Amino acid sequence: MFLHVKKVTYLHDYELRLEFDDGTTRVVDLVNELHGGVFEPLQNLDLFRQVYVNPNTNTIEWPNGADFAPEFLHKSGKKVRKIA
Repeated sequence: MFLHVKKVTYLHDYELRLEFDDGTTRVVDLVNELHGGVFEPLQNLDLFRQVYVNPNTNTIEWPNGADFAPEFLHKSGKKVRKIA
């Protein structure tokens, strides 16, 4: 099964809240992932905050073309419990 990101919300610093098509919500901190090539410009918070879900790839992306695989984001994120 392929995972897809349905929604992204910028929280603070380099943390994002992600909703996946498997019904889970996770918070991921990408501060330690922003090195090398296309990712280094994302250390600029003004650019990092411009994150969006690309409907063609079903993952998060930035205007400079940087993206992360949904499976990586799902695995590295902390699960958010839903409040009943």
